[in-house]
Amino acid sequence: MTPSPQVTEDDGPDAALRDAYWANDLAKATDLVNQGADVNAKDTTQQSAYLIAASEGHLDLLRLALANGATVDDRDSFDGTALIRAAERGHFHEVGELLRAGIDRDHVNNLGYQAIHEATWLGKDDYPYATTLRVLVAGGVELDRPSGQEKLTPLQMAADKGLAAQEAFLRAIPQYSDIADPDTTLLEAATGGEADLVALALRAGADIEARDDRGRTALLLAVTEDHLGVADVLVAMGASADALDDQHDTPWLVTGVTGSVDMLESLLPAGPDMTIRNRYGGISVIPASERGHVDYVRRVVQVGIDVNHVNDLGWTALLEAVILGDGSRPYVEIVTALLEAGADPAIADREGVTALQHARNKGFDEIAEVLAGSR
Repeated sequence: MTPSPQVTEDDGPDAALRDAYWANDLAKATDLVNQGADVNAKDTTQQSAYLIAASEGHLDLLRLALANGATVDDRDSFDGTALIRAAERGHFHEVGELLRAGIDRDHVNNLGYQAIHEATWLGKDDYPYATTLRVLVAGGVELDRPSGQEKLTPLQMAADKGLAAQEAFLRAIPQYSDIADPDTTLLEAATGGEADLVALALRAGADIEARDDRGRTALLLAVTEDHLGVADVLVAMGASADALDDQHDTPWLVTGVTGSVDMLESLLPAGPDMTIRNRYGGISVIPASERGHVDYVRRVVQVGIDVNHVNDLGWTALLEAVILGDGSRPYVEIVTALLEAGADPAIADREGVTALQHARNKGFDEIAEVLAGSR
């Protein structure tokens, strides 16, 4: 039920800020906020920068607004909150952000809908809406209030709309109403890829950073097993991508081992620290390069990682791709991607041997040709 943007006569900084929010222009919006533009200022349709960020799914801009005085429970022209707007569109990261900011999770708008009603009645039988529902449940929203118009509970709405995954989840909730050990349940559910149960464990009070006997958090377990649905719920609810286990791995570091680009994308909203080192002194691009994860390397070099980082063995990602690779096509593509991202082929190992010299010594002619052409 989000109103469309309207043209107003206001051409001041507040209007410019709203325009930047509609355009998802973080740099411009940041400049305007720093100059004093008000994230709560509304146009004639009751749109503010803060409310726009929620409805449009602009997570970084939402965080900018929350960090700069957003009135968390502010309302739009339907008397709806930012949470309702985000839930309606299936923006699960924004829903989690708002819940963690302390927004009124059960506010009813002038259509008689709470956020969970909008996510269900106006949602789809797809992954974003199923995840949005899990995040709302994990955040403790009310589950039994009928909507103002249809007089249906969220469960009844899901059944009426044919939302199979959402209906199954909501129908199963009563049997988990008394989870005796939420932390253990959370860790076991994360390991098993049970995203619904992860949400219910969090609802029951589980510590999102609870650890198993090896120091692994639920998010680290989910990343290790490549359970994307679990990871998305945990990240939306504030799980850390930087939590170190007993082996000095973090959820982010493990993505370099598994090579999952989807999981990399899932963790980016958590703001991972890409400088944290694994037990070998490496960062995620190094094991990914060693293991031949082409798509991962291509993506990770775009997100600000140091492609010239040297690990405790004295090797960069480029050196590992040559020394520990087999010279096959995936490694040619990795070497190419690293070079295009600014990897320095002149960095030698501790014996003074460069990647080009290693490639020639190993008979990796195609890689040697790529490296020679980069000099």
